[in-house]
Amino acid sequence: MSGHVRTSGTIRKLWPQEQTLFRDHLLRLDKASRAMRFAHGVSDAFIEDYARHMSDSGSTVFAYIEDGEVRATAELKKLGDVWGREAEAAFSVEAAFQDHGLGTELMGRVIRAARNRGVHLLYMSCLASNAKMQAIARKHEADLRFEMGEVVGEIVPQEPNYFSILAEAVEDRMGFMMAVLDLQRRVVKAA
Repeated sequence: MSGHVRTSGTIRKLWPQEQTLFRDHLLRLDKASRAMRFAHGVSDAFIEDYARHMSDSGSTVFAYIEDGEVRATAELKKLGDVWGREAEAAFSVEAAFQDHGLGTELMGRVIRAARNRGVHLLYMSCLASNAKMQAIARKHEADLRFEMGEVVGEIVPQEPNYFSILAEAVEDRMGFMMAVLDLQRRVVKAA
């Protein structure tokens, strides 16, 4: 289904109350996409637990949402107990939504969020066979190196400034309004 054209979706942060949307997306990933996301095969039970803790560690999850369903995500995870010098990025895109620039767009959001949180070094790692993730990392000027069957990318975000902070704040406000509308649609649909 590589001919899928993105027309009506939006990219926004997921709020903690939307962990079921995140979970459902991860459960829809095919076997290969799950392995690419988690660097090995994972069970449905693992995904249930992972999604349940989506915001426990202060992670920020960006999502591409189309027709009320999350179809792609990018996570910014702090390394340590507080936002500090280093953070990690992780991505997943459902097979039918790959090759349409979603990973690149989501990576840009993650880098800006890291920048605005004072992160000095953003890591991403993927299997050596994950050429798509490596291409996205290269587009964002990541320094890539091979380590024991994986590729580790490092991105040094710029310092935050008024415009980067304002852009994230405006997107958060719009994203919140979209989340309310999505919730309203789900409630009406369920009634």
